[in-house]
Amino acid sequence: MKVLSLTELGKFELQERAIPTPGAGEVLVKIGAAGICGSDIPRAFVNGPYHYPIVLGHEFSGHVVAVGEGVKEDLVGRKTAIFPLIPCNECAFCKERHYAKCTHYSYFGSRQDGGFSEYLSVPEFNLVLLDDDADLREAAMLEPAVVGLHVMRRAHLDLNDSVVIYGMGPIGIMIARWAAIYGAKKVLLVDIDQKKIEFCRALGFTDICDASQTDPVEWVMQQTEGYGADVCIEGSGSSSGFINSLMSCRVFGKVLMLGNPHADVNIPREIYDKFMRKEAQIMGVFNSIYSQRPHDEWKDAAAAIQSGKLKVSDLITHAVPMEELSALFNLIRDSKVPFCKGMMVM
Repeated sequence: MKVLSLTELGKFELQERAIPTPGAGEVLVKIGAAGICGSDIPRAFVNGPYHYPIVLGHEFSGHVVAVGEGVKEDLVGRKTAIFPLIPCNECAFCKERHYAKCTHYSYFGSRQDGGFSEYLSVPEFNLVLLDDDADLREAAMLEPAVVGLHVMRRAHLDLNDSVVIYGMGPIGIMIARWAAIYGAKKVLLVDIDQKKIEFCRALGFTDICDASQTDPVEWVMQQTEGYGADVCIEGSGSSSGFINSLMSCRVFGKVLMLGNPHADVNIPREIYDKFMRKEAQIMGVFNSIYSQRPHDEWKDAAAAIQSGKLKVSDLITHAVPMEELSALFNLIRDSKVPFCKGMMVM
């Protein structure tokens, strides 16, 4: 089989490897589609992975072609997306089924080889089984879609709440769509990237602030009758995004920290003081809820995508075969073209 291996910082190699044999409790998945996450760019070009070589890709889907010992044969042929976190099943969080909080986890595409491959052995536990007519490209969007759903569930959005999202990448756009599904009265989007702003306008979003030209806090206040937004999503991972989220949040509102920071995030004393007096909440948001009752967010998001309730296909701007994937990574890094979601398709 072919894989795209990251062999050193910034260097990909297309390699031939043996097709893996699924072990006990595992299945062999033939990859159909795998998305490039925003976190894959610094992983490939700036910070590096946990080890080399590594096959990146934690947003992927495919279909089961073989099963290992203890796995029912009727899974063969099933389409599936993959929950990429592999829990230890031993720590206190795993025993409480809070798998995303596992203290000794592995992860496809960062701690072990992931989806930029023709085949991959996957624990049966990690399968998110799909309908027979599911679109595997859309299914490869499930991981970021689930992150967006988790944000909305953590926000406890109420009917007619206003939501502002700082950062208009794929997850930010999907949060905006989830917010509308959850009954938000107004969904506001903020960014400084002209290409992202133009892309979102083309998708039909109208309440957008170009923060390079307009003060986003003043703009949010104008859009919310001077009160501020009920829910502020900080998706940029920057000091400015965090400060703007704090300042555009209403009294008793919520600020959710979602963005991955690439440097220290600092706030001035005056901002701290003003936010404190609002008695608003700040909460972190990470990953998702998997294999829990009453809501398995992966199953809920998959159902929303398959039913058409959550649209994701129009976010896929680049789809290439594995042979062109390294070039696509470079294109995304250099920001030479309008871009939302890049994907390897088989």
